[in-house]
Amino acid sequence: MLDDDLKTQLAAYLERVTRPFELVASLDGSEKSEELRTLLAQIAAMSDKITLRTDGADARKPSFSINHSDSDMKLHFAAIPLGHEFTSLVLALLWTGGHPPKVEPEVIEQIKSLDADLDFEVYISLSCHNCPDVVQALTLMAVNNPRVKATVIDGGLYQNEIEDRQIMGVPTVFLNGEYFGSGRMNVEEIIAKVDSGAAKRDAAKLNAKAPYEVLIVGGGPAGAAAAVYAARKGIRTGVVAERFGGQVLDTLAIENYPGMPETDGPKYAAGLEQHVRAYDVEIMNLQRVEQLIPAAQPGGLIEVKLANGASLKSRTVILTTGARWRNVNVPGEQEYKTKGVAYCPHCDGPLFKGKDVAVIGGGNSGIEAAIDLAGVVKHVTVLEFMPELKADAVLVKKLYSMSNVTVHTNAQTTEITGAGGKVNGIVFKQRERGDTQQVPLEGVFVQIGLIPNTEWLKGTMELSKFGEIVVDARGTTNVPGVFAAGDCTTVPFKQIVIAAGDGAKAALSAFDYLIRTPAAS
Repeated sequence: MLDDDLKTQLAAYLERVTRPFELVASLDGSEKSEELRTLLAQIAAMSDKITLRTDGADARKPSFSINHSDSDMKLHFAAIPLGHEFTSLVLALLWTGGHPPKVEPEVIEQIKSLDADLDFEVYISLSCHNCPDVVQALTLMAVNNPRVKATVIDGGLYQNEIEDRQIMGVPTVFLNGEYFGSGRMNVEEIIAKVDSGAAKRDAAKLNAKAPYEVLIVGGGPAGAAAAVYAARKGIRTGVVAERFGGQVLDTLAIENYPGMPETDGPKYAAGLEQHVRAYDVEIMNLQRVEQLIPAAQPGGLIEVKLANGASLKSRTVILTTGARWRNVNVPGEQEYKTKGVAYCPHCDGPLFKGKDVAVIGGGNSGIEAAIDLAGVVKHVTVLEFMPELKADAVLVKKLYSMSNVTVHTNAQTTEITGAGGKVNGIVFKQRERGDTQQVPLEGVFVQIGLIPNTEWLKGTMELSKFGEIVVDARGTTNVPGVFAAGDCTTVPFKQIVIAAGDGAKAALSAFDYLIRTPAAS
């Protein structure tokens, strides 16, 4: 079942197990049950702290639970956790066996303080790169609180449940039988949704914080770079973010960052956080900012109000709230995100080398994407809703000069289709004639624009007609002491490397402002 390399690695990990526990398998006569039996037997043979029973009576077969003899732990796998989930299995064994998790102590305390019965079921795929975060979060909760039950279900093994519950993508989580959420979630996000008192406690802690010299709103590449550069100046720095890592977390592949030939979004985001935490920076994650109140006078304190009622103050503020892709909002788009539906041709285009793809959108970004992709992929189909392409004439001329591009105007996208967990086509309606066409392909790039995350700033500072924060060459806004960087600004070309550079520049500008502007008394 496990090859020799995996056996060696797992045996080394299991040496850290200090607390006895048992694996209880529920099996039938199927081939998959035999696979699970073999896997669990191999694991049990590696440690004298682990015993295996095969008399489980769970209705899902094959499946297994991890049990303590002296506690009512409820952790169940209706899966053979290999592939992307092998790490989740290893962590489950280690945590159950007494090895401490690498999370902040306050997170463990918050898990232990949950005072409701929480029965989680998470549907996963062994090839899903988003699923392990959710599986590991729920595992951590089940190991540390007997009132939390976590069941991990492989949708490939239990197709009937996938169909009955109309699950269209993984990971999908149910809580006490009701839909809870889908997509990537970390343990802090899950706890925040189930802990009714968390917001009030967070607000009290945040209100008690002393004013910062630099407060960064947003935790993507621009925010992380700003934090590093500010902290290295020795000034009091804080980062408040709704989701540290930002849009990068949803990027499957990053292959155009200088000095980093290949990585993925989650790994890059983890690196950003690790780098920021290496300095004396306070990170306030899972916090949504709702209002910015400018200082009453130059050198005074700027106030940032949060959705939970808390308020933070700082002499300078750097806004790095990023942007989100505008969705086309048709069936299949959400289901096949990162499975053929993409939003960044620069990042993901090379993944479709030699394949047929579509670009939705005939503006500058859409046509630039089509031109870029045409040099890599086999064929590009461009779909534009309006009667004519909206891009600049020079781009349109270049596009029509390419032999592997087909353009459909007056085309209303109605569905993105797929099979086997990935995109296999796109359906559009020809608005003039009314007929419907389907194009078989393997990738769809949605290029109908970005929406800057700046709605909460309207009326506070100067925004462009697109909602972007207007900045000068130094990242300065029209509000004294407030700077901005990254995709939420008027800076052209929304790229990770540009956002990171602008974040550094904004931090240096904020530092220059601080040394030249006396603090208001």
